[in-house]
Amino acid sequence: MIQKTNPIAVFDSGMGGISVLKEMTRLMPEEDFIYFGDSVNAPYGTKSLEEIRRLTIGHIRYFIEEKSAKAIAVACNTATSAAVRILREMYPDVPLVGVEPAIKPAVNACPNARILVMATPRTLAEEKFHNLEHIYEEQASIYPLPCPGLMEFVERGILSGDELNSFLRNLIEPYLEKNLTGIVLGCTHYPFVKKAIQQIAGPSIEIFDGSLGTARELLRRLHAADLEQEPSHKGSVTFLNSSEDPAKLALMEYLFQSVI
Repeated sequence: MIQKTNPIAVFDSGMGGISVLKEMTRLMPEEDFIYFGDSVNAPYGTKSLEEIRRLTIGHIRYFIEEKSAKAIAVACNTATSAAVRILREMYPDVPLVGVEPAIKPAVNACPNARILVMATPRTLAEEKFHNLEHIYEEQASIYPLPCPGLMEFVERGILSGDELNSFLRNLIEPYLEKNLTGIVLGCTHYPFVKKAIQQIAGPSIEIFDGSLGTARELLRRLHAADLEQEPSHKGSVTFLNSSEDPAKLALMEYLFQSVI
């Protein structure tokens, strides 16, 4: 039986979901969280759909069945697109949220919006993204931009510097002539390099990510299921990684304490 005192599991292919975890701990400081990054198998965004589903479902099964997680956050756009619908069918009684590119707020931010969506190749190839894109295609110009290799900078702890700036300029600058109104960060790793993206895009282009929206949706589902922890409880965060490299856990702690 699911208990209010059980932890919430937050899953990502590596470090990126920490950007979502940060918003969840701000919104729900009384909750206990287990964060798991599958750095051994990262990146997910260039894997086959079948491989992403196998990995994601396997990890979520472990957290529900072995760690008694009362709720699950799949804090990875690629894993969400590939597996969340299946997981909800497998575990209908467990509050489960995923993430998706924050196209809606980017479109609603201004009339005649022109939006660049930065994401992994797999996220942009999935039906979930195409359905989302279709909803807003008459309200805005949407430019999908696959970014293979970008999440690896975060996985290596490279959040600034010449190498990253050169990489981002090659991606973004060809789209600046379209007079963009917004950039959507469609991978949970990307908020950690938001400052570098903003410098290249310029101050007039607003940057959006879905971390806070995901945290709010998790809180809503916990409330609906009557699974919110007692307000007097002081929450905790436990970091786990599929890699045995202690540097990975150290990087997780560093990213969690960083300002984004």
